[in-house]
Amino acid sequence: MKKLKYALAFLGLTAIIVPQQLQAQDFFKDRKLYLNEDGSNYVKFTFMTQAWLRSIDYNPGSTINGVQKDKGTDIGIRRYRIQMYGQLTDRVFAYSQFGENNFNTISERKLGFFVHDAYGEYAIDKKALSLGVGLSGWSGLSRFSSPSVGSILGIDAPLFLQTTNDVNDQFLRKLSVFAKGKIGKLDYRLQMADPLEVTNSPAVQNRATFSMDPAEMQWNGYFQYQFLDQESNMTPYMVGTYQGKKRVFNIGAGFIYQKDAMWMLTDTDDIEKSNMVHFAGDVFYDAPIGANGQAVSFYGNVTSYDFGKNYTRNGGPMNPTNGTNNPAMLNGGGNSFPMYGTGTVIYAQAGYKFKDNLIGKTTLMPYVSLQHANYDRLNDAMNFFDAGVNWLLDGNVAKLTVAYQNWPVYTTDGNKTGSEGGVIAQLQVLFN
Repeated sequence: MKKLKYALAFLGLTAIIVPQQLQAQDFFKDRKLYLNEDGSNYVKFTFMTQAWLRSIDYNPGSTINGVQKDKGTDIGIRRYRIQMYGQLTDRVFAYSQFGENNFNTISERKLGFFVHDAYGEYAIDKKALSLGVGLSGWSGLSRFSSPSVGSILGIDAPLFLQTTNDVNDQFLRKLSVFAKGKIGKLDYRLQMADPLEVTNSPAVQNRATFSMDPAEMQWNGYFQYQFLDQESNMTPYMVGTYQGKKRVFNIGAGFIYQKDAMWMLTDTDDIEKSNMVHFAGDVFYDAPIGANGQAVSFYGNVTSYDFGKNYTRNGGPMNPTNGTNNPAMLNGGGNSFPMYGTGTVIYAQAGYKFKDNLIGKTTLMPYVSLQHANYDRLNDAMNFFDAGVNWLLDGNVAKLTVAYQNWPVYTTDGNKTGSEGGVIAQLQVLFN
């Protein structure tokens, strides 16, 4: 009798649990938690890690905690991301993203995790017009001013296109109201942003720097005509390469404008303010070219930057040093170089994906890129070179990238004295 009771109890539990499991499976598909029967309303979670192993030469005079270092090898987390977003109703979309950037051995511990995005939007017209508000990356200017970092072609995005990164925004994201949509094949975004307080700008001097006075609103826009396959504009972040899964050809143009964003001292030591005005045009082509998975990817960009007279700002991703003992060097320590400046920048990147299953079930996608800038403050052109190869272990889900980068070194009077460089290996793991 006891065995019969146990058998009946087991069958009863099975009758309850199995339908619930089947129901759960019905409402969790395509890595989404469905909120209705047809899956048009859903919530989704993703995460990504990009870890670097790097060996590079440092800029002259670089120091780590006061100790001079000429070169070094380091390990760090270039990016970590968690996304939570969803189509909550037929017209309401919400997006949030958390993570950290540039965590290495000299970073402050346990302080790097922060909110990247937190916004909501409402579709006035499901295709033509959505309005949103919050902290978002719906920035203007160009395609890769808001890059989808999990799909970038190279080991890093063209960072110079994130024009005010961490100056008056939060790692390119801005407190803003935005409008976005598609009208035929024209994809557009417009943004009114409230700049964050400027806390890391140099004191006012005889060349332009960011004003530390209360800021005026910043206006952003980007428009692109999508001739071939249409791209999603669900989030602000634009794909680096589709690896042959789409045939895309876009031409775009954009702008950023902020009144009185900059200031400087005149010859009479008066403070003079000026507007920040940027314009850019770009072209993107990404398409399959063979029957066995081969593909090409190309992006070209021309940007006109006006940050004010003789403005430059250094950038150095996950800088392995934290000081310099050579005040004559404009670059600062480590891998920094004048990434941003008033002047004209020409940028191009190109990649080629070999056939599928080139190496077992994996394949390769080499790439090359160049940022060529003529900045007013520099007497010699600034050329940042990056070339490498992606080993696509499983598309963007798992890939290993090995790259060589080379950047110029300048003195504070704008003369180029040489260049530095090094090798970077990145492992990306993406759950999307």
